[in-house]
Amino acid sequence: MDAFHISATGHSLNYLPEYLAQRRGLFKEQGLHVTVSVPSPWDNVLTDLASGKADAALGGIWVPSMYRSRSTSYTAFAQVANRSPLALLKRGSSEGFQLSASELAGKTVLLKSGNGASVGLFFKMLLREHGVDPNSVHYVQDLEGTMLAELFEGGMGDYFVIDNVSARAMAARNPNVSVAMEMVADGGEIPWSVYYTETDRMTPAALEKQRRFCIALERAMDWVLANDAARYKDELAELFPAVSPGLLVELTNAYRASGMWTRPTVTRKGFERWQQGLVAGRLIQRPFAYEEMVYTGTTSREGA
Repeated sequence: MDAFHISATGHSLNYLPEYLAQRRGLFKEQGLHVTVSVPSPWDNVLTDLASGKADAALGGIWVPSMYRSRSTSYTAFAQVANRSPLALLKRGSSEGFQLSASELAGKTVLLKSGNGASVGLFFKMLLREHGVDPNSVHYVQDLEGTMLAELFEGGMGDYFVIDNVSARAMAARNPNVSVAMEMVADGGEIPWSVYYTETDRMTPAALEKQRRFCIALERAMDWVLANDAARYKDELAELFPAVSPGLLVELTNAYRASGMWTRPTVTRKGFERWQQGLVAGRLIQRPFAYEEMVYTGTTSREGA
């Protein structure tokens, strides 16, 4: 068995195919002994890559984009989440809600932070795509999600961007707030969670392990897409014991239906869209070409 260690930025439902590949022995079938750690703070994933502790980091492609041409060069070789697992909560009913200037201009939006800049970057990109000037909206960000959740329920702000699981849970228990938008359904295609490594470490031996990792990951994705989440409700509950099993089934099926999981190839369409968002967010000066940052040789075909 070849060791393959992943240093991940979190533990999340959108990583589900990886967890099921592990539990069902799909990595072992490929001769891989896969282990995972979630360092704190999250950016220690880069330290784990630099030290050789990790074979791959799992997180947003905005990080390797930001570092490229400035510091260390990273290459993404696989993707697990093809949509954003965020939701927009609002006060009162969300009936008739549209992401528009009439709804958002002059309002205050709380943005969950803690695991980097992706939440704010993505939401502001969505605003621009819907014709809303991000500067017309006020933000409270850079605070941990639990703190912002307590403050939002206590009356701070008009809207709250948070992970989909927490958003549905809050709306279920609090009749004064509702889910106005779920990004998995309405946020479009984006390489939200990718596996990447230092470009200089992509040796033939490393590429071979990545190839086998992607085979197992794709088989897990195919299994998830073919099976209603109610079938593995108990496994979901074991993976996420703090969340209602019924909610996990509902949201997993929503993810299945909305394209959260497709193939382990970073898609060109989503990559190019996100590069424009990162330019607008001033994290990068120019959009990088797909071929500069994505290696598709470990998957069976290039992302469409």
